[in-house]
Amino acid sequence: MRRRILQSTLLVVAITALVLGGPLGITTWQLVEDIHRADLLSRLEQVAARLDTPGAQIDRASIELAVPVGGRLLLQRAGEREQVIGAEVGADPVSESLPFGPGDVLTLQEPLSLMRTEQVQVTLVVLLLVVLSVGTGAVVATVTARRLAEPLRGVADRAARLGAGDFRAVPDRHGIPELDRVSDVLDTSAIALADLLQRERALVGDVSHQLRSRLTALQLRLDELAAHPDPTARSEALAALEQAERLGEVLDELLEAARAARAAGAELQDLREGLTAAADEWRPTLRAAGRSLKVRVPEGLLARVTPARIREAVGALVDNAIQHGAGTVTLSARAAEGSLLIEVADAGAGVPEELVPHVFDRGVSVGASTGIGLALARALVEADGGRLELSRARPPVFTIFLPAARADDMVGVPPRRGATPR
Repeated sequence: MRRRILQSTLLVVAITALVLGGPLGITTWQLVEDIHRADLLSRLEQVAARLDTPGAQIDRASIELAVPVGGRLLLQRAGEREQVIGAEVGADPVSESLPFGPGDVLTLQEPLSLMRTEQVQVTLVVLLLVVLSVGTGAVVATVTARRLAEPLRGVADRAARLGAGDFRAVPDRHGIPELDRVSDVLDTSAIALADLLQRERALVGDVSHQLRSRLTALQLRLDELAAHPDPTARSEALAALEQAERLGEVLDELLEAARAARAAGAELQDLREGLTAAADEWRPTLRAAGRSLKVRVPEGLLARVTPARIREAVGALVDNAIQHGAGTVTLSARAAEGSLLIEVADAGAGVPEELVPHVFDRGVSVGASTGIGLALARALVEADGGRLELSRARPPVFTIFLPAARADDMVGVPPRRGATPR
């Protein structure tokens, strides 16, 4: 995109320079010649004014002042020998003649090289100005291409992250109304998708819970009927109980398929690398607020996660610490009992006691924020098979529990650089 914008702008500048520069150079060349000839005619008129009396003698001292440097004046009077004032001007001089009396002619000449030198100098100045204009146009084209290409690339990246499940709003704007409008629409769409994702998770959880509850109650009733003394009733109860068990298996398969579809983009990721990148993204915001961010993540913590989701979830927790916390924000990770724990903590006052049970509910916030960040973070973590909890209210510590990578996840994974066998 940037290259195409730059090429098209430079092409327009080059065509404009050729269309204007060529005729301007030719016109300048001719203009210099016209000025020289006009100057010769003006000098001839001055000399003619001194010689307007027939038979007047030439005052050479005064007339020589009208002859240009290196030029020559020829005076031809009727019946007289031609008089010459000045030096030899060479072959093919610039010459102008002026009749000033009956049969009298004045001719003023100057070397052609003098005019050509001035023509070349002036034309070069004009061409230099054209080249300078092209250079200025190239600089403007480069700046314009960068100004247009960078925002477009940012909008494209934002759309790609949105498709990958990163629903975090981006407050930065580019100063271009059309692109800023696109960014606003993407942020609005991100909020709508986050709301839809959360409602989908809640609906799936509620439906599965209700189905399992009703199915369990049905199985208990069928177990009682299976003990009925009537053989026919007992046979029908056992058949119905078998169908209920199959229904439970189908429900488990559907839920597992839904979880697998949500985790389709999951990949093996080194948490140190992913969390360090997420921290680098938030450091400028914390620095602007006069705060700092510490990262404590050991090497070798591998988890199968969706990078966009875990980055969005961690970003939501860090953003929550920026808005509602205080002091240094600490982002750490560790392994514990077959799980990987990611913790985000700060030194703020923490979560009020009455909000602790509802801190992950949508719309719940202690400030003026939208109250969707923590709810979205929990939904994203759960989509990768993990869970998000408030492990400590004051000072606050939010903990993401992720399943550690299994042995079969490690098959085909190349060793880290610098690793040596023991």
